[in-house]
Amino acid sequence: MNIPLFLPFHDYGTRTALSIGTGLTGPQLARREGASIRARAPLRLGLAGGGTDLSPYCDEYGGAILNATIGRYAYAHLGFRDDHRICFSAHDVEQDDVAPLAAELPLDSGLRLHRAVYNRIVRDFLRGRIHAISVSSTVDAPPGSGLGASSALVVALVEAYRAAFGLPLGRYDVARLAFEIERVDLNLAGGRQDQYAAAFGGVNFMEFLPNDRVIVNPLRIQPTYLYELEASLVVCFTGQSRASAIIQDQMRAVTKSDENALQAMHQLKADAVDMKQALLRGNIQEVADVLNRSWKAKCRTSELVSNSMVQRVFELGLKNGAVAGKVSGAGGGGFVMFMTDPEQRYRLIGGLNANGMTASSVQFADGGAEAWATSR
Repeated sequence: MNIPLFLPFHDYGTRTALSIGTGLTGPQLARREGASIRARAPLRLGLAGGGTDLSPYCDEYGGAILNATIGRYAYAHLGFRDDHRICFSAHDVEQDDVAPLAAELPLDSGLRLHRAVYNRIVRDFLRGRIHAISVSSTVDAPPGSGLGASSALVVALVEAYRAAFGLPLGRYDVARLAFEIERVDLNLAGGRQDQYAAAFGGVNFMEFLPNDRVIVNPLRIQPTYLYELEASLVVCFTGQSRASAIIQDQMRAVTKSDENALQAMHQLKADAVDMKQALLRGNIQEVADVLNRSWKAKCRTSELVSNSMVQRVFELGLKNGAVAGKVSGAGGGGFVMFMTDPEQRYRLIGGLNANGMTASSVQFADGGAEAWATSR
């Protein structure tokens, strides 16, 4: 049985390394105790405003997002080795990556997310000092799910290094670093909400403003309102990954001032505000109305958002009791999120699964990225 060596960190400020009154921190204590550093970061459902966190839209007009983290996680496990190797493993996709000890690893091969996080930590925080380590990971969702899985994984990896080496990183810092690793270092297309959702956790209204300003507003929602929303939700995997070209398509439309797409983005931002207000009032029917309106606007941002598979899932959902729905994420695949009367949820899940889909209920999760240590 693993015995925790320290408690998870929950504060939003600067957090410190694992320490148990020994005077040792980070690698020293981990090696002496044979400890493994573990971290997790939650996946999220994009409720409203998705796409307005993309550049250049948020840089010019400001974006607004409403999202909620759920009880599915990206996990990272970090341990120290006695040889001169760096070993990465992604167990959920059955990939391993072994490299000789170095201050910087090439990013054109291997597990690129793991390598990119390692490179930034060594360069920006360890002053080039290198350690032989093993880092493994798993994610509770398939790649391209539309649940922010890749970003949650990067946040979990950063959080594991933060705890292991005592890095002075608060939640904003972790999220910003994860964003830079994905969008700058690896040049992966995408927005900003996923990293901040994974770092902070809970139900948040997020503002993405010009000059890279980000404001995360945790919403204090009456518990019974959240219970009703949670009981109304069903998520369904379409069986195919989201279409990555959608993001480039949306960015291109804003750059070229495509009026139809631009107005749709404005509508998505307004929908995030409207859904926030509806949720704070406990008006779940209005939340469903905004969800339907927002899905129509999202489809106007790119012709790739919907396709025959997505339409088939929507038709099955509506046939089996869904009253509203949207794709969680960019679109074209991944998970579809439905709302239904809670009394009809079992029927909706059963109807979708009977037609070859993978549908389930969903539970909200309050906590953001957290780390702990266990003995081997």
